[in-house]
Amino acid sequence: MFEREKNLIDEFVRGRIDRRELMKGLAATGMSVGAASVLLNMRATQALAADFDWKAHAGKSVKLLLNKHPYADAMIANLQNFKDLTGMDVTYDIFPEDVYFDKVTAALSSGSSEYDAFMTGAYMTWTYGPAGWCEDLNAWIKDPAKTNPGYNWEDMLEGVRKSCAWNGTPGGALGSDDAKQWCIPWGYEQNNLAYNSEMFSAAGVTPPKNIDEMLEVAAKLTGNGVYGIGVRGSRSWATIHPGFLSGYANFDQKDLNVAADGKLSAAMNTDVSKDYHKKFVKMIQDSGPKDWSTYTWYQVGTDLGAGASAMIFDADILGYFMNGGDNKMAGKLAYAPFAANPAAAAPTPNIWIWSLAMSSFSKDKDATWQFLQWASGPEHGLFGATKMDFVNPVRASVWADPMFRERLSKSYPGYVEMHDVSAPGASIKFTAQPLFFDLTTEWAATLQKMVANEVPVDEGLDQLAESVNRQLKDAGLG
Repeated sequence: MFEREKNLIDEFVRGRIDRRELMKGLAATGMSVGAASVLLNMRATQALAADFDWKAHAGKSVKLLLNKHPYADAMIANLQNFKDLTGMDVTYDIFPEDVYFDKVTAALSSGSSEYDAFMTGAYMTWTYGPAGWCEDLNAWIKDPAKTNPGYNWEDMLEGVRKSCAWNGTPGGALGSDDAKQWCIPWGYEQNNLAYNSEMFSAAGVTPPKNIDEMLEVAAKLTGNGVYGIGVRGSRSWATIHPGFLSGYANFDQKDLNVAADGKLSAAMNTDVSKDYHKKFVKMIQDSGPKDWSTYTWYQVGTDLGAGASAMIFDADILGYFMNGGDNKMAGKLAYAPFAANPAAAAPTPNIWIWSLAMSSFSKDKDATWQFLQWASGPEHGLFGATKMDFVNPVRASVWADPMFRERLSKSYPGYVEMHDVSAPGASIKFTAQPLFFDLTTEWAATLQKMVANEVPVDEGLDQLAESVNRQLKDAGLG
């Protein structure tokens, strides 16, 4: 590395110039953006070693269980920097999502020590944590001897960070003072609008701002082989948690009530809830896909990318990925925040968080933490966001990076603004409790019946609440 380039990068690492000034200076030396990024990542990794003993576990190895995902791809692409920094080795098994969670459950429930750390959704730790399958990471995060001073835990977006912590008491608030940090947030998904800007322009409509406008706009966009709105519909908990619950929570509605004595009861059959359900059901009936009850993440995204749907109310990163690759509509998609409640000040999206957890059966937990703090640290987060498809990052410092914001704004119109407006209200809106998957799957089944006109909305929600209360009582929770 020439002295001038090295000095520029060192100035950036020390915080004396910002990223835009750095890239401008490197460009003036004739260095390409790609070469500059590689060298910057290398120097940032070297700088990490200045005030923390990253070599404490040199010669050791950790093994990971990974889901096939762009977040894992970004980590793998940067893994050599971790190996150079620590002298450790990292091996991994990687599986597609349709079998991944079964692999995790099998490994953890058997007490296998094969894997030291694994990818997980925050919801899954409501089972793994109380079962004793994953570690409370507070013990490492709060230990300055084990966590490097630049880790900056508070840099994690607050709603995301707290959503990964729970005290293990059914109904206990996420992120409470006595919560255990069952996992570290890695990347997350808000639920907002992704839409086909060409179709919207041709129809003379603008992105809807609330549920009533969504019904109207979706209806106007339906026809000529295109349907107006894509949302999930399969009989699964995964149908409830994205767009549906994000809109539901915007009306201050809850899945469960938590009484003063800790007892839980159904909360989805209020008058406000019934009104929201009626509008959501009508939207699907009038402007959704004909085989909506089969729709998962994949069908919702594929239809948007292929031009079969005009917009989706789902994970923002799903819309992100449909705007690239070999998708027919690549380059034609745009993004907008969505607050279902006309009286709400801002969106309050429910979120999915891909996280990293430490197996309680790991043979070397301190070495495993060495990897976890690197993989969830600000340096790797910035690498993934600027060089790979590590969207959405969970760190405020990465979202503040001008190059990252410019990259998104250039190819994903409205994405940055959508995130910024929604992030303050973004968190997991469900009540943490052990029957989560069962109850939300039944909720999805009830929604299917409503859309199929097999049961009126009011009656269906009353029946669902009765069933939920019975299950809670049988489990000793209600």
